Amino acid sequence: MSSKSHPPLMKKHSQTDLISRLKSRKILGVGGEDDDGEVHRSKISQMLGNELKFAVREPIGLRVWILISAVGFTLMAITALVFPNQLYELVFEEELSTTSISVRLYGAALLSLALIMWNGLYTAEKVIIQWTLLSEACYFAVQFLVTCVTLIEIGILPNAAMLLLLSRVLFFVVTVAYYYHLGRKPKKI
Repeated sequence: MSSKSHPPLMKKHSQTDLISRLKSRKILGVGGEDDDGEVHRSKISQMLGNELKFAVREPIGLRVWILISAVGFTLMAITALVFPNQLYELVFEEELSTTSISVRLYGAALLSLALIMWNGLYTAEKVIIQWTLLSEACYFAVQFLVTCVTLIEIGILPNAAMLLLLSRVLFFVVTVAYYYHLGRKPKKI
């Protein structure tokens, strides 16, 4: 076998050849802006996405609010399940004339919402947090309307029920504010 020496390989310096580098980037589809206005520096970052884009910038106190909501929903659910008559008497200042099944069903629904709140507390995904806040806001709005209709039907306006209505309006406003702030798009740096 004869040993031939091969001529040294000629390397192309793509760093110095600007036109060649731009053509390569255009073929790969990197370097230009995507639909969201992001400029990707490599095909890998284009495929995987920008990590900062998915980071949730949470409003101050959001996790504390979700914790307070989760604890509140859990305690109210347990109260409604275990002591339905006493809870009804506390709010409406009269005895529950029918069976306590409706208050217990209310407690079961609250317990389901409490589980959603606890899940929202431990997640990092923006969409799950938004759905958690939206579920909470819908609950407060529906409870406000149902309590108003019940008070109109009964024809009385106890202090405990007024406090409940005012607290529901306040909780609704706080929850919607967090939902709105979390849904806003962050400013580009």
